[in-house]
Amino acid sequence: MAGKFELYEDRAGEYRFRLKAGNGEIILASEGYKKKASAENGIASVRTNAPLDARYERKTNAAGKPMFNLRASNGQVIGTSEAYSSEAACENGIASVKANAPDARLDDQT
Repeated sequence: MAGKFELYEDRAGEYRFRLKAGNGEIILASEGYKKKASAENGIASVRTNAPLDARYERKTNAAGKPMFNLRASNGQVIGTSEAYSSEAACENGIASVKANAPDARLDDQT
């Protein structure tokens, strides 16, 4: 099963998206957008930037767990991962985003 983007409206009325792998696990999540079109542009940016290794910012969260941000060409964060148990698991997450994002279908739940 291929990956998919889920576009939804959160409780605060903002539009968000998440990229899920074929197994249903969330591998990337967006910030909140005021307009649906902005979230759709964010999805397009993820599709474009996901294959490019230089766009991934590998870091650790406050608890010291590995995670990553996917950045657009202008440096803006367009997606954030969950926290991983190890650097190897984080690299697997990046590989999953690279593999799933370009061709992921859009599930518009708005």
